Amino acid sequence: MDRITVIGGGLAGLTAAITAAESGARVNLYESHHTLGGRARTAEGPYLTNDGPHALYNGGPHWAWLKRRGLLGPVASVPPLEAARFRFHWDGTLRHTPPLALLKLARHSPELAPADQDFASWAAQIVGAKAARAAAHYAAVAVFHHDPGSLSAAFVQERLHRAAALPPEARYPVGGWGALVERMATRAWELGVHVETTARVDALPDDHGPVVVATSLEAARRLLGDDSLRWTGGRTALLDLGLTTRRGDPFIVSDLEAPGWIERFTAHGRTLAPAGHQLIQAQFPIAPHESKADGVARGERLLDAAFAGWRQRVAWRRDALAAGRTGAVDLPGTTWRDRPAIDRGHGVYVAGDMVAAPGVLSEVAFTSGIEAARLAVRSLRLTALKSA
Repeated sequence: MDRITVIGGGLAGLTAAITAAESGARVNLYESHHTLGGRARTAEGPYLTNDGPHALYNGGPHWAWLKRRGLLGPVASVPPLEAARFRFHWDGTLRHTPPLALLKLARHSPELAPADQDFASWAAQIVGAKAARAAAHYAAVAVFHHDPGSLSAAFVQERLHRAAALPPEARYPVGGWGALVERMATRAWELGVHVETTARVDALPDDHGPVVVATSLEAARRLLGDDSLRWTGGRTALLDLGLTTRRGDPFIVSDLEAPGWIERFTAHGRTLAPAGHQLIQAQFPIAPHESKADGVARGERLLDAAFAGWRQRVAWRRDALAAGRTGAVDLPGTTWRDRPAIDRGHGVYVAGDMVAAPGVLSEVAFTSGIEAARLAVRSLRLTALKSA
């Protein structure tokens, strides 16, 4: 085979396809869904939602990768007025500022946090147990886990440090993540990548060339018959709302008493909802014994405290459960290097947000896609040399 095959058309798959094609390789990309983008695809209107709250962090390696190729496109930052509408739920009430100890902890360099100790006990030594718990819950926006304090201190601290950075790292593609996906897809087509949608791949042929499997870890495990493709992830209840506009609604509500995050996305993208309406996306991580309904109920209680009369203002609503679809989490004693390796042997490589690659949230998909493509191109060239 003289082609590289990419299975999956989400961020990891598109990144791998573009990277491989830029190296001169011929690439086929197969996506089982009728559109590209994976969890980054934007739903069709009138409310332009993603699969849960999404943000690009401008401090990550994917930012430079996209920008160098002209794929980043216009992005919105947090408007100064909206930044003043950030609320924190702690000690039973909504507040304008978080505990000062949380801010103190967030300034600590992630390199100072140990990978072999849990975040709660490490942070408690610095700021006390109560502030450590609040910090862990704040970091849940970038962790999607019901108990962030039980995870590796190094893992959680990296996410806390970046999520609480000033000025904020968060940026939002104008028009939704679907606009970013469209630019990446166009780049792939321009490079000659052969793209097929509604094309499910159930097995690899015996004579396959280099293959990048850029699917969920569960789907990769089934496709490859490789039971070692497992890693810890979170379970999160997702709640999306279209509300009629009311002046004074908060921009973000971070629950510091339990993991939870509510964000009004029309604060930085008015076209994400019809005129006179606003789009809210929220996530509430749940424990293994809890149900989606438990998470949604917790979210509704937080909405009651933060968004006056929201129940009477609902014009559209969607609830969902994200299980194994929110990225890897690292337990004490592990780092990203311990996750399933990208190189699976015999010309097969995996990419996605739960494999052995650095980064936060979607950054793992980008970095793993780049590395998988690099290895696939090298394999293709070595095969060509041997047959010459």
